[in-house]
Amino acid sequence: MAAGNITYAPEFILKGITDRPELQAHVIFLVISLVTVLGTIGLIILIRIDTQLHTPMYCFLSHLAFVDLCYSSAITAKMMVNFVVEHDTIPFHACAAHLGCFLTFMITECFLLASMADDRYVAICRPLHYSLLMSKRGCIQLVTVPYIYSFPVALFHTIVTFRLTYCGPDVINHFYCDELPLLALSCSDTHMKEILIFAFAGFDMIRSSSIVLILIFIISAILRICSTQGRCKAISTCGSHMVAVTIFYGTLIFTYLQPKSNHSLDTDKMASVFYTVVISLLNPLIYSPRNKEVKEASKKAFNKGCEALKVLQLRK
Repeated sequence: MAAGNITYAPEFILKGITDRPELQAHVIFLVISLVTVLGTIGLIILIRIDTQLHTPMYCFLSHLAFVDLCYSSAITAKMMVNFVVEHDTIPFHACAAHLGCFLTFMITECFLLASMADDRYVAICRPLHYSLLMSKRGCIQLVTVPYIYSFPVALFHTIVTFRLTYCGPDVINHFYCDELPLLALSCSDTHMKEILIFAFAGFDMIRSSSIVLILIFIISAILRICSTQGRCKAISTCGSHMVAVTIFYGTLIFTYLQPKSNHSLDTDKMASVFYTVVISLLNPLIYSPRNKEVKEASKKAFNKGCEALKVLQLRK
């Protein structure tokens, strides 16, 4: 491309989920966003105030809820803006910050799910060693390593992505700043960047693929349990995690580990809705309602709230 024909974009326009405004069900996404925020915040508060939930499993779950809240809120907030304005513009540096935040929390969630799988493996396959292997120090390490690892990796990818040259058109075929739609706008050679995406995604998946092996060991251990009651208890302990892992990793693999020839940005947008919006909504619903401890803690918190309201009414 001739130098005189290159125009550098000081800002981008987010195309949104679809070109057809009548299909953009903003009310549905607003409800999903509100339910997600209330559900995750409620779960985090419940885990913090109830001492019976101060266990490794709920420690991981509270951090998973926090990560879901952070990146889902960032994505859905921008999505809602796209519903109400004709051209949803985002400055160049704001887009970089948006991408960096999204990658940080997405990578963190990948490794938190792996840590939670480790916890479930020890609880079911090595229950006698649980208190030793899942000590407070070990839990802190399993929680902090994902945060420490994800930030520099996300920063590196963001810097490499935004050091590319972007020339017209400046319309991102997505509802948030993501790497693949941005690469489609670049007039630089993106071959090396595509290799980096595949390499880092593959590395993260290799570490996280240990979840698959762990789940196989867990299923094998469950099948060896003789009593029906014990088997049902073990399934309820790890079944919700299996569902969450399947949905999250399935959509990520579908989006980031496909050959370039098979990629469709429109299809990727639909997959992105799952791991940025729907999964954040599902996680509190998957992990909480069928969990006996969470149910009891919720009832206890509700009863305390009712008693507090009665006391306030009597004082009036």
